[in-house]
Amino acid sequence: MDFESKIISREISQLLWEMERTVATAESCTGGRIAEALIAVPGASKYFKGGIICYVDEVKENLLGVDHDVLQEQTAVCEEVAKQMVAGACRQLKTDYAVAATGYAGPTGGRPDIPVGTIWLACGTQQQQVAVKVEEDHGRDINLAIATHRAMQLLHDFLKKETGNAPKTEE
Repeated sequence: MDFESKIISREISQLLWEMERTVATAESCTGGRIAEALIAVPGASKYFKGGIICYVDEVKENLLGVDHDVLQEQTAVCEEVAKQMVAGACRQLKTDYAVAATGYAGPTGGRPDIPVGTIWLACGTQQQQVAVKVEEDHGRDINLAIATHRAMQLLHDFLKKETGNAPKTEE
């Protein structure tokens, strides 16, 4: 894990400790990398309850409650699935927050309308989620590293807003 990622992990840890809240992961293409980043800080058992690796649609549906019709109509690589994965992880693991990732990391698996390198990331609560799309293909390893880092940043920013400590954005 790079230095910047360790800093984000530590800041997330501190926020969750202070808020006395818990987090879980629901990961498809990242296969546990986000969970690994969350537990990089000692004491993670205070706030990290667990993760669900849902590499296939069947697990997304049956374990996380992702809507079958959404998977059929939009594929697993879409914003709605990522958000439903967050809600499902919060519900199943009984956490305050969750982080999710679903996409095509490569080198195969993409489609003309959803190319390799397309990864949807989401975080939030059972009731409210935010999502972001990663779209560039830099090869599998780099795609997964970027997705993990962006997911951690997304969670960090979400938690900062929850605590009222979000940095002001310049417009």
